[in-house]
Amino acid sequence: MNVFQAGFEHLEAVAKLFDHYRVFYQASPDFEAAKTFISKRIQENSSAIFVACHGEKIVGFTQLYPTFSSVSMKRVWILNDLFVEEAYRRKGTAGLLLNAAAEFAQATDAARIVLSTQISNTSAQSLYESQGYCRDEAFYHYTLSLT
Repeated sequence: MNVFQAGFEHLEAVAKLFDHYRVFYQASPDFEAAKTFISKRIQENSSAIFVACHGEKIVGFTQLYPTFSSVSMKRVWILNDLFVEEAYRRKGTAGLLLNAAAEFAQATDAARIVLSTQISNTSAQSLYESQGYCRDEAFYHYTLSLT
């Protein structure tokens, strides 16, 4: 398995996986919108996307968005998306993607990586904890939905 940062040459494959990721979270499929969204992220350099390849086939991705910590005065990466095709799950692919994200965060002198997952997604929680992520017990997180 090979993991690397995606570029425009990977747009079609990443957009396909991104669309599947959205469907996993009950969004309606829309490949063209997914392709436009991922294209803008790459073009604007507004996220970092890492992909996992099995041979020539891209089988998983993770996407990180930058933000900052005022207290530490450093970058923080939000690991917003992580998806692996079903046939490649439980084979270490997600762990490789998480490792690539951590190496990238360290290389960019980030203070930390943050992520969230559904309370019912216990397999993801186990994965994150096995990779050294700790559940935040110090803060409540709130959301204001605007759509």
